[in-house]
Amino acid sequence: MSDYQLETLCVNAGYTPGNGEPRQIPIIQSTTFRYESGEEMGKLFDLEAPGYFYTRLQNPTNDMVAAKICALEGGTAAMLTSSGQAANFLAMFNLCSCGDHIVASSSIYGGTFNLISVTMRRMGIDVTFVSPDCTDEELDAAFRENTKLVFGETIANPALTVLDIEQFASAAHRHGVPLIVDNTFATPVNCRPIAWGADIVTHSTTKYMDGHGTGVGGAIVDSGKFDWMAHADCFPGLTTPDESYHGITYAEKFGNAGAFITKCTAQLMRDLGCIQSPQNAFYLNLGLESLHVRMARHCENGQAVAEYLEKHPKITHVSYCGLPSDPYYARAQKYLPKGSCGVVSFEIRGGREAAARFMNSLKLAAIETHVADARTCCLNPATTTHRQMNDEQLARAGVPAGLVRMSCGLENAQDLIADIAQALENID
Repeated sequence: MSDYQLETLCVNAGYTPGNGEPRQIPIIQSTTFRYESGEEMGKLFDLEAPGYFYTRLQNPTNDMVAAKICALEGGTAAMLTSSGQAANFLAMFNLCSCGDHIVASSSIYGGTFNLISVTMRRMGIDVTFVSPDCTDEELDAAFRENTKLVFGETIANPALTVLDIEQFASAAHRHGVPLIVDNTFATPVNCRPIAWGADIVTHSTTKYMDGHGTGVGGAIVDSGKFDWMAHADCFPGLTTPDESYHGITYAEKFGNAGAFITKCTAQLMRDLGCIQSPQNAFYLNLGLESLHVRMARHCENGQAVAEYLEKHPKITHVSYCGLPSDPYYARAQKYLPKGSCGVVSFEIRGGREAAARFMNSLKLAAIETHVADARTCCLNPATTTHRQMNDEQLARAGVPAGLVRMSCGLENAQDLIADIAQALENID
Protein backbone atom coordinates (compact mmCIF):
# COMPACT_ATOMS: atom_id res chain seq x y z
CA MET A 1 0.00 0.00 0.00
CA SER A 2 2.89 2.40 0.62
CA ASP A 3 3.34 2.92 -3.13
CA TYR A 4 -0.20 4.25 -3.61
CA GLN A 5 -1.26 7.89 -3.60
CA LEU A 6 -3.17 9.32 -0.64
CA GLU A 7 -6.55 9.19 -2.39
CA THR A 8 -6.15 5.45 -2.95
CA LEU A 9 -5.05 4.96 0.67
CA CYS A 10 -8.20 6.71 1.91
CA VAL A 11 -10.29 4.08 0.17
CA ASN A 12 -8.19 0.93 0.50
CA ALA A 13 -5.53 1.10 3.23
CA GLY A 14 -5.78 -0.89 6.45
CA TYR A 15 -7.71 -3.88 5.18
CA THR A 16 -7.32 -6.23 2.22
CA PRO A 17 -9.99 -8.95 2.12
CA GLY A 18 -9.00 -12.46 1.18
CA ASN A 19 -10.93 -14.83 -1.03
CA GLY A 20 -14.58 -14.93 0.06
CA GLU A 21 -14.04 -12.46 2.92
CA PRO A 22 -16.16 -9.33 3.53
CA ARG A 23 -15.43 -6.48 1.13
CA GLN A 24 -16.00 -3.90 3.87
CA ILE A 25 -14.06 -3.89 7.14
CA PRO A 26 -15.94 -6.26 9.47
CA ILE A 27 -17.26 -5.04 12.82
CA ILE A 28 -15.83 -7.35 15.49
CA GLN A 29 -18.35 -6.42 18.18
CA SER A 30 -16.97 -8.67 20.88
CA THR A 31 -15.47 -7.91 24.26
CA THR A 32 -13.35 -11.05 24.40
CA PHE A 33 -11.62 -13.64 22.20
CA ARG A 34 -11.39 -17.42 22.65
CA TYR A 35 -8.19 -19.49 22.74
CA GLU A 36 -7.56 -23.24 22.80
CA SER A 37 -5.16 -23.09 25.73
CA GLY A 38 -4.06 -20.88 28.57
CA GLU A 39 -0.50 -21.03 27.26
CA GLU A 40 -1.55 -19.40 23.99
CA MET A 41 -3.33 -16.61 25.80
CA GLY A 42 -0.42 -16.24 28.18
CA LYS A 43 1.84 -15.32 25.27
CA LEU A 44 -0.43 -12.37 24.51
CA PHE A 45 -0.23 -11.12 28.09
CA ASP A 46 3.56 -11.38 27.89
CA LEU A 47 3.62 -9.48 24.56
CA GLU A 48 5.32 -12.50 23.02
CA ALA A 49 2.72 -13.07 20.30
CA PRO A 50 0.27 -10.90 18.33
CA GLY A 51 -3.43 -11.29 18.85
CA TYR A 52 -6.48 -10.16 20.79
CA PHE A 53 -7.83 -11.11 24.17
CA TYR A 54 -9.88 -8.14 25.40
CA THR A 55 -11.28 -5.21 23.44
CA ARG A 56 -10.35 -2.74 26.17
CA LEU A 57 -6.80 -3.01 24.88
CA GLN A 58 -7.18 -3.87 21.20
CA ASN A 59 -9.82 -4.91 18.71
CA PRO A 60 -9.35 -6.10 15.09
CA THR A 61 -11.79 -3.54 13.65
CA ASN A 62 -10.03 -0.72 15.48
CA ASP A 63 -6.63 -1.91 14.36
CA MET A 64 -7.67 -2.04 10.69
CA VAL A 65 -8.89 1.56 10.83
CA ALA A 66 -5.82 2.67 12.79
CA ALA A 67 -3.66 1.07 10.10
CA LYS A 68 -5.41 3.19 7.47
CA ILE A 69 -4.80 6.40 9.41
CA CYS A 70 -1.19 5.32 9.95
CA ALA A 71 -0.74 4.89 6.19
CA LEU A 72 -2.33 8.28 5.50
CA GLU A 73 0.03 10.04 7.92
CA GLY A 74 3.11 8.09 6.84
CA GLY A 75 3.73 6.56 10.26
CA THR A 76 4.87 3.15 11.47
CA ALA A 77 2.24 2.37 14.12
CA ALA A 78 -1.10 3.79 15.26
CA MET A 79 -3.95 3.25 17.67
CA LEU A 80 -7.51 4.49 18.11
CA THR A 81 -8.83 6.08 21.30
CA SER A 82 -12.26 6.98 22.62
CA SER A 83 -11.87 10.67 21.74
CA GLY A 84 -9.40 13.24 20.48
CA GLN A 85 -8.94 14.45 24.04
CA ALA A 86 -8.00 10.91 25.06
CA ALA A 87 -5.55 10.72 22.15
CA ASN A 88 -3.75 13.87 23.25
CA PHE A 89 -3.68 12.82 26.89
CA LEU A 90 -2.37 9.33 26.19
CA ALA A 91 0.24 10.63 23.72
CA MET A 92 1.61 13.05 26.30
CA PHE A 93 1.20 10.89 29.39
CA ASN A 94 3.02 8.07 27.61
CA LEU A 95 6.15 10.23 27.92
CA CYS A 96 5.49 12.24 31.09
CA SER A 97 5.06 11.57 34.75
CA CYS A 98 4.95 13.56 37.97
CA GLY A 99 7.80 16.09 38.02
CA ASP A 100 8.10 16.45 34.26
CA HIS A 101 7.52 19.44 31.99
CA ILE A 102 5.87 20.16 28.64
CA VAL A 103 6.40 22.99 26.15
CA ALA A 104 3.19 23.78 24.26
CA SER A 105 1.90 26.33 21.82
CA SER A 106 -0.49 28.72 23.56
CA SER A 107 -2.77 28.70 20.52
CA ILE A 108 -4.56 25.36 20.89
CA TYR A 109 -8.06 24.02 21.46
CA GLY A 110 -9.48 25.20 24.79
CA GLY A 111 -10.14 21.68 26.02
CA THR A 112 -6.53 20.69 25.36
CA PHE A 113 -5.29 23.89 27.00
CA ASN A 114 -7.30 22.97 30.10
CA LEU A 115 -6.07 19.37 29.98
CA ILE A 116 -2.44 20.51 30.04
CA SER A 117 -2.67 23.58 32.24
CA VAL A 118 -5.09 22.26 34.88
CA THR A 119 -5.59 18.49 34.91
CA MET A 120 -2.03 17.46 34.06
CA ARG A 121 -0.67 20.09 36.42
CA ARG A 122 -2.66 18.39 39.19
CA MET A 123 -0.75 15.25 38.25
CA GLY A 124 2.51 17.09 38.83
CA ILE A 125 3.31 17.79 35.17
CA ASP A 126 4.20 21.43 34.53
CA VAL A 127 3.87 23.37 31.28
CA THR A 128 5.27 26.45 29.61
CA PHE A 129 3.09 27.93 26.87
CA VAL A 130 4.74 29.79 24.01
CA SER A 131 3.32 31.82 21.17
CA PRO A 132 3.07 30.00 17.84
CA ASP A 133 4.88 33.05 16.46
CA CYS A 134 7.75 32.95 18.96
CA THR A 135 11.35 33.38 17.89
CA ASP A 136 13.82 30.51 18.08
CA GLU A 137 15.35 32.16 21.14
CA GLU A 138 11.99 32.43 22.90
CA LEU A 139 11.20 28.83 22.07
CA ASP A 140 14.57 27.57 23.33
CA ALA A 141 14.13 29.55 26.56
CA ALA A 142 10.94 27.60 27.35
CA PHE A 143 12.78 24.28 27.72
CA ARG A 144 13.93 22.86 31.05
CA GLU A 145 16.03 19.88 32.04
CA ASN A 146 12.84 17.94 32.77
CA THR A 147 11.04 18.82 29.49
CA LYS A 148 9.73 15.66 27.84
CA LEU A 149 7.86 16.88 24.74
CA VAL A 150 6.62 19.78 22.64
CA PHE A 151 2.96 20.04 21.64
CA GLY A 152 1.11 22.10 19.03
CA GLU A 153 -1.74 22.05 16.50
CA THR A 154 -1.22 22.24 12.74
CA ILE A 155 -4.19 24.64 12.53
CA ALA A 156 -5.28 25.85 15.94
CA ASN A 157 -8.92 25.54 16.98
CA PRO A 158 -10.48 28.13 16.80
CA ALA A 159 -7.79 30.82 16.40
CA LEU A 160 -6.69 29.21 13.09
CA THR A 161 -3.04 30.05 13.66
CA VAL A 162 -0.73 27.83 11.59
CA LEU A 163 2.12 26.13 13.43
CA ASP A 164 5.62 26.42 12.01
CA ILE A 165 6.15 22.67 12.29
CA GLU A 166 9.76 22.71 11.16
CA GLN A 167 10.66 25.40 13.71
CA PHE A 168 9.01 23.56 16.60
CA ALA A 169 10.41 20.20 15.48
CA SER A 170 13.93 21.60 15.25
CA ALA A 171 13.69 23.08 18.73
CA ALA A 172 12.31 19.84 20.17
CA HIS A 173 15.09 17.81 18.59
CA ARG A 174 17.79 20.27 19.73
CA HIS A 175 16.62 19.52 23.27
CA GLY A 176 16.30 15.78 22.73
CA VAL A 177 12.50 15.45 22.91
CA PRO A 178 9.75 14.63 20.38
CA LEU A 179 7.22 16.98 18.81
CA ILE A 180 3.55 15.96 19.04
CA VAL A 181 1.24 17.67 16.53
CA ASP A 182 -2.55 17.56 16.61
CA ASN A 183 -3.47 17.41 12.91
CA THR A 184 -7.26 17.35 13.32
CA PHE A 185 -8.18 20.39 11.22
CA ALA A 186 -5.77 19.86 8.33
CA THR A 187 -6.04 16.06 8.18
CA PRO A 188 -3.33 14.17 6.26
CA VAL A 189 -5.11 15.20 3.05
CA ASN A 190 -3.83 18.77 3.47
CA CYS A 191 -0.79 18.32 5.71
CA ARG A 192 1.36 15.42 6.87
CA PRO A 193 3.28 16.76 9.89
CA ILE A 194 5.66 13.78 9.98
CA ALA A 195 7.07 14.91 6.63
CA TRP A 196 7.95 18.24 8.28
CA GLY A 197 9.67 16.76 11.34
CA ALA A 198 6.85 15.89 13.76
CA ASP A 199 7.42 12.66 15.69
CA ILE A 200 3.88 11.84 16.83
CA VAL A 201 0.57 12.94 15.30
CA THR A 202 -2.81 12.97 17.02
CA HIS A 203 -6.35 13.42 15.75
CA SER A 204 -9.84 13.97 16.97
CA THR A 205 -11.34 11.58 14.44
CA THR A 206 -14.73 12.97 15.49
CA LYS A 207 -14.10 15.87 13.13
CA TYR A 208 -13.24 15.70 9.41
CA MET A 209 -12.14 12.07 9.46
CA ASP A 210 -15.61 10.95 10.53
CA GLY A 211 -17.16 13.97 8.86
CA HIS A 212 -20.81 13.21 9.60
CA GLY A 213 -21.23 13.76 13.33
CA THR A 214 -21.66 10.03 13.86
CA GLY A 215 -19.02 8.79 16.31
CA VAL A 216 -16.63 10.31 18.82
CA GLY A 217 -13.06 9.08 18.56
CA GLY A 218 -9.35 9.83 18.42
CA ALA A 219 -6.13 8.46 16.97
CA ILE A 220 -2.40 8.50 17.70
CA VAL A 221 0.20 7.88 15.00
CA ASP A 222 3.90 7.33 15.66
CA SER A 223 6.41 8.31 12.98
CA GLY A 224 8.87 5.67 14.17
CA LYS A 225 11.67 8.23 13.70
CA PHE A 226 12.44 9.33 17.24
CA ASP A 227 15.38 7.40 18.70
CA TRP A 228 14.29 6.60 22.25
CA MET A 229 17.46 4.77 23.23
CA ALA A 230 19.58 7.75 22.15
CA HIS A 231 17.74 9.68 24.88
CA ALA A 232 17.35 6.79 27.29
CA ASP A 233 17.72 8.83 30.49
CA CYS A 234 14.88 11.13 29.44
CA PHE A 235 12.36 8.37 28.69
CA PRO A 236 12.75 5.58 31.26
CA GLY A 237 9.22 4.33 30.58
CA LEU A 238 10.35 3.28 27.12
CA THR A 239 14.00 2.47 27.75
CA THR A 240 13.99 0.60 31.07
CA PRO A 241 12.20 -2.64 32.02
CA ASP A 242 8.45 -2.51 32.62
CA GLU A 243 7.89 -4.78 35.59
CA SER A 244 4.15 -4.93 34.87
CA TYR A 245 5.11 -6.84 31.68
CA HIS A 246 7.80 -9.11 33.09
CA GLY A 247 10.61 -6.65 32.53
CA ILE A 248 10.07 -5.86 28.84
CA THR A 249 11.99 -2.82 27.61
CA TYR A 250 9.77 -1.42 24.86
CA ALA A 251 12.45 0.42 22.89
CA GLU A 252 14.65 -2.68 22.76
CA LYS A 253 11.95 -5.24 22.00
CA PHE A 254 9.87 -3.22 19.53
CA GLY A 255 12.37 -0.67 18.21
CA ASN A 256 11.66 2.93 17.28
CA ALA A 257 8.90 1.82 14.89
CA GLY A 258 6.75 0.12 17.52
CA ALA A 259 7.85 1.05 21.04
CA PHE A 260 5.69 4.14 21.58
CA ILE A 261 2.36 2.68 20.43
CA THR A 262 3.01 -0.70 22.09
CA LYS A 263 3.64 0.96 25.45
CA CYS A 264 0.66 3.27 25.00
CA THR A 265 -1.59 0.29 24.27
CA ALA A 266 -0.19 -2.31 26.65
CA GLN A 267 0.24 0.03 29.59
CA LEU A 268 -2.02 3.09 29.34
CA MET A 269 -4.96 1.59 27.46
CA ARG A 270 -4.79 -1.39 29.78
CA ASP A 271 -5.01 0.86 32.85
CA LEU A 272 -7.21 3.72 31.62
CA GLY A 273 -9.43 1.86 29.14
CA CYS A 274 -10.35 4.74 26.83
CA ILE A 275 -10.85 2.53 23.77
CA GLN A 276 -12.93 3.46 20.73
CA SER A 277 -15.90 1.16 20.14
CA PRO A 278 -15.64 -1.12 17.06
CA GLN A 279 -18.95 0.31 15.82
CA ASN A 280 -17.54 3.85 15.92
CA ALA A 281 -14.38 2.65 14.19
CA PHE A 282 -16.55 1.21 11.41
CA TYR A 283 -18.33 4.57 10.98
CA LEU A 284 -14.95 6.30 11.03
CA ASN A 285 -13.69 4.13 8.19
CA LEU A 286 -16.71 5.10 6.07
CA GLY A 287 -15.76 8.72 6.61
CA LEU A 288 -12.11 8.10 5.75
CA GLU A 289 -13.09 6.59 2.41
CA SER A 290 -14.37 9.97 1.21
CA LEU A 291 -12.02 12.24 3.20
CA HIS A 292 -9.96 13.29 0.17
CA VAL A 293 -13.11 14.30 -1.73
CA ARG A 294 -14.81 16.09 1.17
CA MET A 295 -11.80 18.14 2.27
CA ALA A 296 -11.57 19.84 -1.12
CA ARG A 297 -15.22 20.99 -0.83
CA HIS A 298 -14.81 22.11 2.80
CA CYS A 299 -11.83 24.24 1.77
CA GLU A 300 -13.67 25.63 -1.25
CA ASN A 301 -16.61 26.71 0.92
CA GLY A 302 -14.36 28.06 3.66
CA GLN A 303 -12.46 30.19 1.14
CA ALA A 304 -15.68 31.60 -0.37
CA VAL A 305 -17.15 32.48 3.03
CA ALA A 306 -13.88 34.05 4.22
CA GLU A 307 -13.63 36.22 1.11
CA TYR A 308 -17.22 37.41 1.59
CA LEU A 309 -16.77 38.20 5.28
CA GLU A 310 -13.49 40.05 4.71
CA LYS A 311 -15.35 42.65 2.61
CA HIS A 312 -18.36 43.05 4.90
CA PRO A 313 -18.51 46.33 6.87
CA LYS A 314 -19.90 44.66 10.02
CA ILE A 315 -16.94 42.29 10.28
CA THR A 316 -13.85 43.69 12.02
CA HIS A 317 -11.54 40.73 11.47
CA VAL A 318 -11.43 37.42 9.61
CA SER A 319 -9.01 34.58 10.32
CA TYR A 320 -8.53 32.18 7.44
CA CYS A 321 -5.09 31.29 6.21
CA GLY A 322 -6.32 31.04 2.62
CA LEU A 323 -6.72 34.84 2.51
CA PRO A 324 -3.61 36.70 1.24
CA SER A 325 -4.24 39.28 4.00
CA ASP A 326 -4.02 36.64 6.74
CA PRO A 327 -0.79 36.71 8.79
CA TYR A 328 -0.45 32.95 8.32
CA TYR A 329 -0.95 32.98 4.56
CA ALA A 330 2.75 32.50 3.72
CA ARG A 331 3.13 29.74 6.30
CA ALA A 332 -0.01 28.05 4.98
CA GLN A 333 1.37 28.14 1.44
CA LYS A 334 4.32 26.14 2.75
CA TYR A 335 2.53 23.59 4.91
CA LEU A 336 -0.98 23.63 3.41
CA PRO A 337 -0.63 24.32 -0.32
CA LYS A 338 -3.78 22.36 -1.20
CA GLY A 339 -5.94 24.21 1.31
CA SER A 340 -6.38 24.27 5.07
CA CYS A 341 -9.90 23.44 6.27
CA GLY A 342 -13.48 24.67 6.19
CA VAL A 343 -13.35 26.54 9.49
CA VAL A 344 -13.46 30.35 9.40
CA SER A 345 -13.14 32.52 12.52
CA PHE A 346 -14.35 36.11 12.46
CA GLU A 347 -15.15 38.96 14.80
CA ILE A 348 -18.38 40.89 14.43
CA ARG A 349 -18.53 44.59 15.17
CA GLY A 350 -20.31 44.86 18.50
CA GLY A 351 -18.60 42.02 20.38
CA ARG A 352 -20.33 39.28 22.34
CA GLU A 353 -23.83 40.73 22.01
CA ALA A 354 -23.56 41.11 18.25
CA ALA A 355 -22.13 37.60 17.94
CA ALA A 356 -25.07 36.17 19.88
CA ARG A 357 -27.62 38.01 17.70
CA PHE A 358 -25.85 36.88 14.54
CA MET A 359 -25.86 33.22 15.54
CA ASN A 360 -29.49 33.32 16.69
CA SER A 361 -30.46 34.74 13.28
CA LEU A 362 -28.88 31.97 11.20
CA LYS A 363 -31.29 29.65 9.42
CA LEU A 364 -29.04 27.17 7.60
CA ALA A 365 -26.02 27.05 9.90
CA ALA A 366 -26.70 25.48 13.30
CA ILE A 367 -25.32 26.49 16.70
CA GLU A 368 -23.43 23.40 17.83
CA THR A 369 -20.50 22.43 20.01
CA HIS A 370 -19.02 20.75 17.00
CA VAL A 371 -16.90 21.45 13.97
CA ALA A 372 -15.70 19.83 10.75
CA ASP A 373 -19.02 18.23 9.85
CA ALA A 374 -20.87 17.73 6.56
CA ARG A 375 -23.33 20.34 7.85
CA THR A 376 -22.39 23.95 8.57
CA CYS A 377 -22.31 24.89 12.24
CA CYS A 378 -21.00 27.72 14.38
CA LEU A 379 -20.45 28.86 17.94
CA ASN A 380 -18.97 31.58 20.12
CA PRO A 381 -15.90 29.89 21.67
CA ALA A 382 -15.59 32.29 24.62
CA THR A 383 -18.94 31.10 26.00
CA THR A 384 -18.64 27.44 24.98
CA THR A 385 -15.46 25.49 24.15
CA HIS A 386 -13.12 28.07 25.74
CA ARG A 387 -15.33 29.24 28.62
CA GLN A 388 -12.86 27.85 31.18
CA MET A 389 -10.30 30.44 30.04
CA ASN A 390 -10.20 34.01 31.41
CA ASP A 391 -10.01 37.08 29.17
CA GLU A 392 -6.21 37.20 29.37
CA GLN A 393 -5.91 33.54 28.39
CA LEU A 394 -8.44 34.05 25.60
CA ALA A 395 -6.39 36.91 24.22
CA ARG A 396 -3.17 34.88 24.39
CA ALA A 397 -4.88 32.03 22.56
CA GLY A 398 -6.12 34.39 19.85
CA VAL A 399 -9.76 33.93 20.81
CA PRO A 400 -11.39 37.35 21.50
CA ALA A 401 -14.70 37.32 23.37
CA GLY A 402 -16.75 38.31 20.30
CA LEU A 403 -15.25 35.71 17.99
CA VAL A 404 -17.51 33.43 15.96
CA ARG A 405 -16.18 30.12 14.66
CA MET A 406 -18.02 28.87 11.60
CA SER A 407 -17.37 25.42 10.21
CA CYS A 408 -18.42 25.41 6.58
CA GLY A 409 -19.98 22.11 5.57
CA LEU A 410 -20.63 20.59 2.18
CA GLU A 411 -23.61 22.75 1.20
CA ASN A 412 -23.63 25.16 -1.73
CA ALA A 413 -21.32 28.10 -0.97
CA GLN A 414 -23.83 30.69 -2.20
CA ASP A 415 -26.50 29.32 0.15
CA LEU A 416 -24.06 29.66 3.06
CA ILE A 417 -23.21 33.24 2.09
CA ALA A 418 -26.89 34.15 1.74
CA ASP A 419 -27.56 32.80 5.24
CA ILE A 420 -24.66 34.80 6.67
CA ALA A 421 -25.83 37.94 4.84
CA GLN A 422 -29.37 37.82 6.22
CA ALA A 423 -28.07 37.16 9.75
CA LEU A 424 -25.72 40.14 9.57
CA GLU A 425 -28.64 42.36 8.53
CA ASN A 426 -30.15 41.77 11.99
CA ILE A 427 -27.18 43.43 13.68
CA ASP A 428 -27.40 47.18 14.28
